[in-house]
Amino acid sequence: MLGFDFFLNAGLLSWMYLNPSPFLLPPERMFKLIPLGYLSFLLMAVLLCWLMVSHDVFGRLEGSLFGLKLGGLMGGAGMLGIASISTAEFSLLFCLFIGQTIELGIAGAVIGSALGGTSLKRLSIAVSFFVISSLVITIMLQAMGLAPAAQLIS
Repeated sequence: MLGFDFFLNAGLLSWMYLNPSPFLLPPERMFKLIPLGYLSFLLMAVLLCWLMVSHDVFGRLEGSLFGLKLGGLMGGAGMLGIASISTAEFSLLFCLFIGQTIELGIAGAVIGSALGGTSLKRLSIAVSFFVISSLVITIMLQAMGLAPAAQLIS
């Protein structure tokens, strides 16, 4: 979830955070609050794991599909709720909805693999490879100018 989130927000969606908005915090404040966002991933992963165990969801494919469905429902509900009370642009909310759906699909695949008996060593290697690849691709996008890097003023 963290690797994809970094790729999504620091890479693909970084251009959406360039212009000041009454909805978005200033970049310096957003950067300081990143741990809160990552704490939300922990809560979502715990919920996903609990629901998958409760519903006997085992295996990478089953877990991924379960995570995509849950992510779509949670992301869609969040998008509609925020749209009803904020000045957020629809494009930003829609991208965050898609991102949350994919993130929970990825988490579901990992959790499902673990619950299905995949070796934790093998799973750890695959997850590490995915996270490192996400970081490298994001840094490459920024270095090539295809994704703006954050400009924090101290």
